Amino acid sequence: MTTHHFRPIHYHRTMGSHEPVLRLAPGDSVITTTVDAFGRDARDEQATPGGNPQTGPFYVEGAEPGDTLVVHLDRLQPNRASGYTRASVAANVVEPDYVTQLPERALAAWEVDLENGVARLRNPSTRLANFTVPLAGMLGCFGVAPPDGQAISTATSGEHGGNMDYRGFTEGVTVFFPVFVPGALFHLGDGHAAQGDGEIVGTGIEISFDVQFTVELRKGTSIGWPRAENADFILTAGNARPLDQALQHATTEMLRWLQTDFDLDAVDASILLGQCVQYEVGNVFDPAYTMVCKVPKVFLNMLQAV
Repeated sequence: MTTHHFRPIHYHRTMGSHEPVLRLAPGDSVITTTVDAFGRDARDEQATPGGNPQTGPFYVEGAEPGDTLVVHLDRLQPNRASGYTRASVAANVVEPDYVTQLPERALAAWEVDLENGVARLRNPSTRLANFTVPLAGMLGCFGVAPPDGQAISTATSGEHGGNMDYRGFTEGVTVFFPVFVPGALFHLGDGHAAQGDGEIVGTGIEISFDVQFTVELRKGTSIGWPRAENADFILTAGNARPLDQALQHATTEMLRWLQTDFDLDAVDASILLGQCVQYEVGNVFDPAYTMVCKVPKVFLNMLQAV
């Protein structure tokens, strides 16, 4: 197990079978940085064109199609004192008759106070002057190379992950991705200092990150959609439009997970979800929406105690 220090010098705005920047063995960790969604770095300077530029990809030795890549998000830390959001909700999240009343989609600037763990609105000057939100760093866009030689825009998402913008992808979470190409080719970027459910303005508080992650590999274990777990939940992410299709993907993946890993049959898995499931919206802004299906671990622990 090796810890690699990697300094990116170029970035990708598609997830695909790009030339890997580093080769990792299962168990290895990487300490690196990401730019924000606009391509701005830790000095708040333009380092690359915007559009959710990705650091990587990272090649994981031994990863083959049909395996599962395991990524531990060990550290996600904003690394500058300024962030940016859009100042208007997106037209697609309001009624059509209200669209003409929406303000211009300008940028709002935030002061990011790492010491006190808050972001404070800096401008525009409104009644929200000195408004603060707690920092809750998350990755908006990350995943693996998709199948069939595709290069998919970092504006959207799919089975490979991508621009899911789910606020639950925070430090300490373990994420599982299906492997479609040799080496998996893991990408990451689009750090948010904070974000509400749905990413309804089209951004979180966009900021550059210092990151550390660790990779592992589950050989011969195939999954269909991204999965994750934290201290309290297991969860699955479905990415599609319309939103009901994203919910269907996430729910189906959870049913499969409960049956393969928790020794439940189809009836038991359905009963458990029917009374215990929780859903969250990852985003309703991108070309593919994201829905997350969650099961509290407390109920799974009850099963193990029987």
